[in-house]
Amino acid sequence: MTETTVRKQYNQLAAVYDLRWRNYIVNTLSFLKTWVEISPTDTVLDIACGTGEFERLLLAEYSSQQIVGIDISEEMLAIAKLKCSSYPQVSFQMASASRLPFDSNSFDVIVSANSFHYFDEPLAALKEMRRVLKPDGKVVILDWCKDYLICKIFDLVLKIFDPAHKQCYTQNEFHRFLQDENFVVCRATKIRFGVVWGLMIATAKLKT
Repeated sequence: MTETTVRKQYNQLAAVYDLRWRNYIVNTLSFLKTWVEISPTDTVLDIACGTGEFERLLLAEYSSQQIVGIDISEEMLAIAKLKCSSYPQVSFQMASASRLPFDSNSFDVIVSANSFHYFDEPLAALKEMRRVLKPDGKVVILDWCKDYLICKIFDLVLKIFDPAHKQCYTQNEFHRFLQDENFVVCRATKIRFGVVWGLMIATAKLKT
């Protein structure tokens, strides 16, 4: 099961993750924060929150932001909890994207960054996002994009050498996943970060 392998890998990486991937994390999460346009009154769910860097960025602007972060790595979550320990309205839980431990219609905004390619069951994850999203809420997902040649090569190589890697998708494939789960893509783009990283982002809302 990919999820078990991902948990083990990121538990081992947790202590050095922020330092090793600093530029990538800062660039991608700063872009996500600007793109998503979160209101200070929004209740936010961050799926695969890692070490809590997105939370730190949000709280630097709105210190009262209501945020819940989930991840499958307890070691990554331990670091996130330390970073946000001064904010009682921010909480973290260990949970799978395909089995969210929340009531329906709980969140105004759901974000997920740099993790969709790890999901064992992407449609199940989107179904759960749809369930816990408020009717007028939005989902924003940022992930690697297989439309870029380097990402296509990475996808092939990682499938052979990295047992934690599941699957990269093209933008069209990603949008079809959203549409299959009754989302409407409201805004989307592809973007490069440096020479290597080609990503895609989409904002989606519930189909009415």
